[in-house]
Amino acid sequence: MLKRSKVTDQTATGQTAIRKKSKVPGVMITQFMEEVPEGVSTPDFTRKPIALTIQEGKFGFFKAKVVGTPIPTVTWSRANGEILFHPDLCLQKYDEASQEHTLEFPKVAPEDADTYKCYATNEYGRAVCPVVLNVIEVGFSMTKEFQKIQGEDVADFRKKLRKRNPDGTREQKPMEPDDKVWEILLSADKKDYEKICAEYNITDFRGMLRKLNEMKKDREKEIAEFVTHIRTLKHIEVNDNDCATIELDMDLKDPVSKMYLYKNGVMVPFSIEECEGMKHNLKQVGKKYVFIIKNLSSEDAGLYSVDVEGVNVFSTNFKVPEVDFAVKIQEVKAQEREDALFQCVLTAPMNEIKWFFKSAPLSNSEKHEIIVSEDKLVHKLIVRDCILLDAGIYAAVVGIKSCNAWLVVEADKTPANKGKKAARKTTIAGGGNDEELMKIAKEQQERYEKEMKEKIEIAKRAQAEREAAEAAAQAEAEAARKLAAEAKAADKAAAKASARSKRAEAAKDRAPRKTKKKDTSVANGARSTTDSARSVDSANGASGATGAGGPGEAGAVGNDGGKSAEADKGLESGPGGGADGGKDRSDARGQAGLKVQGGAEGVGVGSKGSGVPGGGAGDQVGGAEGGGKDRSDARGEAGLKVQGGAEGVGGKGFGVPGGGAGDQVGGGEGEGLGDYYEEEYDSFEDDDEEFTKEGGEGEGGDGEKEETPRKHMTDRPLVLDAAKGDNNDDKIRNQQGEKTENNEKRPRKKYVEVEEPVAEPEVHFQAVLSDCKALIGEAAQLECKLSSEKSVGTWYKDGNEIKSSEGVTISKEGGFHRLKINKVTEDSAGKYKFEADGRKTEATILVEDPPKFETEDLEAFKTPVKVKKGQKATFKLSYFGKEPIKVQWYLEGEELSDEANIKIELYEGYSCLYLTKLQRKGAGEVKIKLKNEFGTLEALSQLTVLDKPTPPMGPLEIVEATGSAIEFKWRPPKDSGGCKIDNYILERQQIGRNTWKKIGPIGPEPTYKDSDVDHGKRYCYRIRVETEMGTSELMETEDIQAGTKAYPGPPSAPKVISAFRNCIKLSWSPPSDTGGSSILGYNLEKRKSGSNLWGPVNPHNEMIREKGYSFKDVIEGIAYEFRVSAINTSGAGEFSAPSECVFARDPKKPPGKVIDLKVTDSTYTSLSLSWTQPKEIEGVQDEAKGYFVEMRPAEHTEWDRCNSNAITMTFYTVRGMKSLGMYWVRVIATNDGGEGPSQELDNYVRAMPPPVRPRFTEAKIQSFMIVRAGNAARFNINFVASPWPEVIWLKDGMPVSKKVTISTADGTSQLLIPSAERSDGGIYTIIVKNVVGQETFNIEIRVTDEPKPPGPVELDEKVPGTVTISWTPSPDEKRDDRLYYTVSKRDSHTQAWQTVGDRIFNNRFTVANIVPGREYQYRVYAKNDMACSKPSESPKWRIPAKKEKFIVNVRESKMCNLQCPPKFLVPLKLHTAPEGYECFMTCALKGDPTPHVTWLYNNLSLNTNTNYFISNTCGVCSLLILRVGSKDTGEYKVVAENALGRAECSTKLSVRE
Repeated sequence: MLKRSKVTDQTATGQTAIRKKSKVPGVMITQFMEEVPEGVSTPDFTRKPIALTIQEGKFGFFKAKVVGTPIPTVTWSRANGEILFHPDLCLQKYDEASQEHTLEFPKVAPEDADTYKCYATNEYGRAVCPVVLNVIEVGFSMTKEFQKIQGEDVADFRKKLRKRNPDGTREQKPMEPDDKVWEILLSADKKDYEKICAEYNITDFRGMLRKLNEMKKDREKEIAEFVTHIRTLKHIEVNDNDCATIELDMDLKDPVSKMYLYKNGVMVPFSIEECEGMKHNLKQVGKKYVFIIKNLSSEDAGLYSVDVEGVNVFSTNFKVPEVDFAVKIQEVKAQEREDALFQCVLTAPMNEIKWFFKSAPLSNSEKHEIIVSEDKLVHKLIVRDCILLDAGIYAAVVGIKSCNAWLVVEADKTPANKGKKAARKTTIAGGGNDEELMKIAKEQQERYEKEMKEKIEIAKRAQAEREAAEAAAQAEAEAARKLAAEAKAADKAAAKASARSKRAEAAKDRAPRKTKKKDTSVANGARSTTDSARSVDSANGASGATGAGGPGEAGAVGNDGGKSAEADKGLESGPGGGADGGKDRSDARGQAGLKVQGGAEGVGVGSKGSGVPGGGAGDQVGGAEGGGKDRSDARGEAGLKVQGGAEGVGGKGFGVPGGGAGDQVGGGEGEGLGDYYEEEYDSFEDDDEEFTKEGGEGEGGDGEKEETPRKHMTDRPLVLDAAKGDNNDDKIRNQQGEKTENNEKRPRKKYVEVEEPVAEPEVHFQAVLSDCKALIGEAAQLECKLSSEKSVGTWYKDGNEIKSSEGVTISKEGGFHRLKINKVTEDSAGKYKFEADGRKTEATILVEDPPKFETEDLEAFKTPVKVKKGQKATFKLSYFGKEPIKVQWYLEGEELSDEANIKIELYEGYSCLYLTKLQRKGAGEVKIKLKNEFGTLEALSQLTVLDKPTPPMGPLEIVEATGSAIEFKWRPPKDSGGCKIDNYILERQQIGRNTWKKIGPIGPEPTYKDSDVDHGKRYCYRIRVETEMGTSELMETEDIQAGTKAYPGPPSAPKVISAFRNCIKLSWSPPSDTGGSSILGYNLEKRKSGSNLWGPVNPHNEMIREKGYSFKDVIEGIAYEFRVSAINTSGAGEFSAPSECVFARDPKKPPGKVIDLKVTDSTYTSLSLSWTQPKEIEGVQDEAKGYFVEMRPAEHTEWDRCNSNAITMTFYTVRGMKSLGMYWVRVIATNDGGEGPSQELDNYVRAMPPPVRPRFTEAKIQSFMIVRAGNAARFNINFVASPWPEVIWLKDGMPVSKKVTISTADGTSQLLIPSAERSDGGIYTIIVKNVVGQETFNIEIRVTDEPKPPGPVELDEKVPGTVTISWTPSPDEKRDDRLYYTVSKRDSHTQAWQTVGDRIFNNRFTVANIVPGREYQYRVYAKNDMACSKPSESPKWRIPAKKEKFIVNVRESKMCNLQCPPKFLVPLKLHTAPEGYECFMTCALKGDPTPHVTWLYNNLSLNTNTNYFISNTCGVCSLLILRVGSKDTGEYKVVAENALGRAECSTKLSVRE
């Protein structure tokens, strides 16, 4: 019953507007009026809209159902902004059938996410329900881009897009590596950026991200022209069916947009539908596009790109690893609730492979566990707790290779578990061949490493060949360059000699103007110039004290021992460096000085020169300055290691370095007049090259190594030479710091230059050195092979020559050269080089120091540890190896960490594991695992926790239970507590007694034979296990009976041998189950036929010893049944089945032949017979009790009995006959006296129905059918005929067309016209005929359609008071001869359409009885057998009426006073209601004005009590109490009051329990 609103009684006043909650949670109702009138209500929701979380781009909607009187109006709003109703954005709908109000979003956008409110409003109130819409933004959305594009001109926007070919394809050109990597990055996940950058050697990660973001913005703009929304982009995946797929889920602006597939920039043809001949296919399901690549091979690797109309949407890089299955997964048969294991071995290591079940990918979960071995070659899948649903095909996929196998799950067939859940099994099916798999994996790993080494060797040989070719080419280039340089030097020799003489003269002229410098030795210009030239030739530089050059000068730093210096490398360089200076220079570079072991510093200063290079720097401070005007290049040269030397000063010159002293010789000063001879400087542009040849110095700016042949200084004796020149100082210092007079000749080192010939090498390496890894303490060997066996080489380690020693053995065997380190140490690591005849090869020895255990500690660790429950165990093991070493402890395969009962301590060189408060379940295998950068090592031990054993386990197996002994077995305990079982302790109780007898310890075998038993008694046993740790809890067995009584089984049913009126003779067979003892005798019982009471035949104390009995105590004519039971030493067993019913009477005579045998019916498979029972002749033939029917085919001679048991009816149907087969049939009568003679039919019978003339079986057959054009016409007709008739269909006397389908089967013929046309109409005739006759039937089929309406309707008044209606015929009138018209009219008086003419076959109709002054309008319809057309309406028709004055005589009416005081028409009745049930009181009253009604309970008003439901409808007042209780017992009164009086009515309510 609906709960009424709070204001229901019109007489109740004082109510105020309220806000209340609905019965539907979340709905708030606001009531507008203080009182809601009777029959109306405020709005409410019966179904509120549900909050929605939906993916962007999907279809979303809210649905709501409202109630209320009057019907409320439903509106929607949102919290942020207004709802924009548009067919593409949002729609509000109402379904009248379901009365549902719907707010629909065709394609949900992120902007639609908001809180929405649904309002239901009428004049009495309003209901509101809020609902939230959440939008999940996924993929690529260009909504904002679309809004931006719509504001731009389309032509301008197309110009922004990249160019494409007219047909939409991208430009065909080879894909550059840069294009490839950027295309991969555009479609890659952010987590893969780092891996891609590392693969393609991108080091500027931030720069890459900036450029990538810009490219993504540009591509999104291009995509926006053709794609509305992209939801999902899946990279290429390999499936278990030898296919790879690329999946895209997107909305195309134009569904017919062209899509292209590219591989490495080359277009790939593909078919839209799956085609066997095509390798690439495109499958489209809705808005999902899937590219399929079939028959995968290594050639399918590459970058695949998907373009839409020439715009790249997605790219994915397909890599095919060189890996295959060495061992494939095999079929596994598992029991229900057992684990199943699939395992395979790969040919190359892989971090993971893909597993599939029924084409669905699998991952690590509680159901499936994926395991990978440490060498990453063995991969396993474990299916936990197999059930029948887990059976199916499992597949493993690695790269493009796959293999699959079946998992067969066998159901638990244990009868005890039938209908129950099987117990969880701990075994794993499919395992057991781990050793074989590990062996194969090891072979594969060795093969893989061997292949990798071969590839590395091939790469090294190729690199060596390339280097040899480059060296040969460089040697040829150096030889050619040398020849050219010598020719050029010869041409310039004269010019140089002339220039030097001029500079010498100029230096003499400028010498007097030189100023004296502190701590500087200055020689005269000519001598300085000469010394400078010599210093250049000898490649020596200034060293020692400070040397400075004047304007345009440069000081040079030489090398030690003639070794060439490459300034660009800066080997062992100190802080010193060259400085540049000068004016208007485009390039100025200074060279850094190398480390100087001794001497002071040397400085070269240049200024205002002609661009001659400045001098190199000395020890830590030295620098050079080069400068000049309008020169393109000035570079300072660096000096190598200098042992000592004096100072050198260069004067002004044309860039010739100032002379410097060599080793132990001081240099003087050189001056030059560079300002006066600038025009001659061009003659010395090649001086740098000459200096490089002679001194071996490299140019500081380029840093490139000179490749010209160098001239080395030999170790020949030094030749002293005198250098003359003026010097302002009186003395100079030599290398030892001693002063010498300036007029003495300074000794100088003079080196003899010997040019080394560059010869082509005649030998080469046939096998180079290879890097190797060696363990500390083991041997390591390097080996190479030269092409010449005569060549002798030298071994170097880190640049130092090594020779055979105690730990190193160097050997040569033919062309093989070997270096063997007998015992590798940490110092053995390094780079080793072998040189011979100008050839060299290098390799590195990496010394590995994996973790190892101390041998003695390891043996002690392997010893099993046994502790008692609650005690502690300690494991300690020492190790050594290169740190850091990671130590991990495991117990039963689970890694241990510090916990309450576990403590792990790590020390230098050993680790300890402490296990405290041990429990039995904490026992198991203890493993320590060490790991460093060189390897992993493990050691195993066994922990046994000793505890009391668990009780023995059942079930009990009874071996023997006889009257003299009971022998039984049981299963050992599940857990013996880690100890050997000493004894089983047994106790015995005889059932019925309260005491237990202790049998005592019986030994460790779980079996016992008890000989002290009484036959037939039952015993119960208690069994305990005894070990050194104590005694277990007991196991109590079920009851066992000693000498169990085994009764014999039932004998066979007694068989009647003979029956007479005074004796019945019986026999039977003994039972097959004798109960384990011999049969002593039998008990025989009888009963009368139809009775359930069995009685004994023999006395109980006199058993029947034989297997037969003659029963003589019979009553003639009575039918008897017998049963028998066998008796052995245990007693009588079960009774046999009853015998056949037998009458106690003399034997009967067999019956005679049946009479009047005939065939009553026949079909193609059956034959029905009937006959009359044979006559009874006393003493000759007795009454027949049953019949047998026999039959034989005409071609056979043997009779087959159709019924195995005799039938009592005189009719029978033979079934299973061959159609149209010929059979002979006979019937044999039988009774207790035997079978009588047979009676055959006079002739054979053919298996076919009797001839029947064709006839139609339906009483009323439809003879006329109307079909709408375009629909199917179907007509069925049933008939009977025998033999099978021929069925013919005709149309208008002619055979039907081919479009008509005729089907005839099982006595039914059907005519079917799939799509009927008007031309298919006509009279169809069916003819059914056979050899007996024929039958025909005609049906008319009319094919028509809804008629078109008539033409314009005209009205004419030809006769006053009538109107003639005429119209243009319908266009279908000529094609449909059954078309007619109907005319309807409507006048201004009735305003309803009435039919005035029907079945009108012409185009005119006259309507009479036209009333003047009324306005008429007519409609004309065209009708046929199918339908009625739309009407054609006439213009309005009116005949003016003459107006006459109408006078109305109004009679005076008398007012009727209906006021009366309240009066009860139906009073209240007495009520007696059960407690807990509802009670409904009602009464009826009248009164005018409407009386105010008040309900009282024990004189207390109930009008404001919400526990009672009160109503007053049209004077019928009612009170409803939902659940009556004892508190509701009392007097109830109704008081009605108005201005004229007051009335009361009362009743009593009784509540019974």
